[in-house]
Order: sequence, then structure tokens, then C-alpha cells
Amino acid sequence: MDRRILVVDDDEDIVRLIRDSLVYEGYEVVTADDGAGCFAALEDQDIDFLILDIMLPGMDGLEICKRVRTNYELPILFLSAKNREIDKIIGLEIGGDDYMTKPFSVQELVSRVKAHFRKVERVKQSLERGMEADGYRRAAEALEGAKCQKGLQLNEELYEVFLNGEKLDFSTKEFQILFLLASHPKQILTREQIYDRIWGDEFGDINTVTVHIKNIRKKLGSDCDVIKTIWGVGYKFTYERNGL
Repeated sequence: MDRRILVVDDDEDIVRLIRDSLVYEGYEVVTADDGAGCFAALEDQDIDFLILDIMLPGMDGLEICKRVRTNYELPILFLSAKNREIDKIIGLEIGGDDYMTKPFSVQELVSRVKAHFRKVERVKQSLERGMEADGYRRAAEALEGAKCQKGLQLNEELYEVFLNGEKLDFSTKEFQILFLLASHPKQILTREQIYDRIWGDEFGDINTVTVHIKNIRKKLGSDCDVIKTIWGVGYKFTYERNGL
């Protein structure tokens, strides 16, 4: 299993427990105990998944996440002793993909990691079989008629979003949500449908869809307002040409 996971935590016992459990499942594990070690590992090695403690000496996990998001595109799972819902929302809003509170089940953590990679593999296989070809066509047509049509571009192969020639800092799941909505411009998608399509059988909270939509809108800005909320129902991708 050619996957490398970076675990950043200053608790040696927790790091050892996570590392041993992931290695047992066939993953390669790199560890660090602070922000400097995290960035050194990211610079020196190809990391596929980041498990990041929030309460770290010096630079905390939230600040590390912000800086990671400016240069790297990889899923981030937060570990935290803070269990308030607002703490989880903050973690997701700044770029985290998942959030677990301490004490946690290491078996559940491993299951979440495995679920992520299963999802990635399904997407890859789907692309290879050309199953999403029709979706690409619909997305391209929708983008042609979007308010910001001349500036908004999606690169489905590299999961990149460009607005007026500038690359935006989109996480993988933010890209997938935007692309999914653009692929179904005449349809209202519920939070449940979006969650099922993007997260599949991963563990998590459906409220993360709302958080990700909020982040997408913020990054696109008011001049590229292409996601419309249908209150009590869900969301849809809008564009002027067809009056949607």
C-alpha cells in the first residue's frame, strides 16, 4: 500500500499508538512533534494524509493547517482535546477535512483514514473508466454560462480551481463539491446527496457540507456567486444564460 501518512503530535504515547496501528495496516508513517517538524516532513517527502494535533508547543495545529493549505493539497484530520462544536467548525473552516476529539478510538481513526483512501481510489477508477465524461460536459457548459464564466476554470485532473487566471486555495473536497454542483446545473442537490457523493462511507458529520459550501463561496467571492441556497432543500449551481 503505497501511502505515506504524517502524524504530528507532541504526545509520544499517542504517536506510537497511531503509528503502530497504521503500519500494521500497511501504511508508511512519518512523525513530527511540532510545526517545524511538520513542514520539514512535507518538504522532504510526498505525504498523502496529515493527522494533526491542535494543541502543540509553539505554533498550534490551526496555524499549521492554514500554512499547509497555502502550499500543499492533502487531507487533514485534526486531533483535539476540545470537544465543543464550535471548535470542530473552526477546524473545518480553516481547511481541515475531518476532526476527532481526544480520547479517541484508534480503530476509528484508522477506519477514517482507510475510508478516505477508498474514496480516492473509487474516484480514480471512475475517471479511468470515463464514467464522469457526461458530468464533465455538463460542468463545462454550466461554466460557460456562469456569471464569472470568463474567469472561472476547473481542472478536473489536478483538482485545481482558477479565477481570472489566479489559482485558488481549494481543498480536494471543496473542489469535488463545486464540480459536483456544476455537473448538475439544473438540479437541486440536498446536503445528504452531496455528503453521500463526496464523503461516501467515511465517518463524519453532515454539517461539514454547510461549512465547505461557506468556504467555497468565500474563496470565489461575491463577483463569482454561482452557488444558490434553496432554503430547506439544498444547493444548486446557477448561471445567467439559461436563467437558472
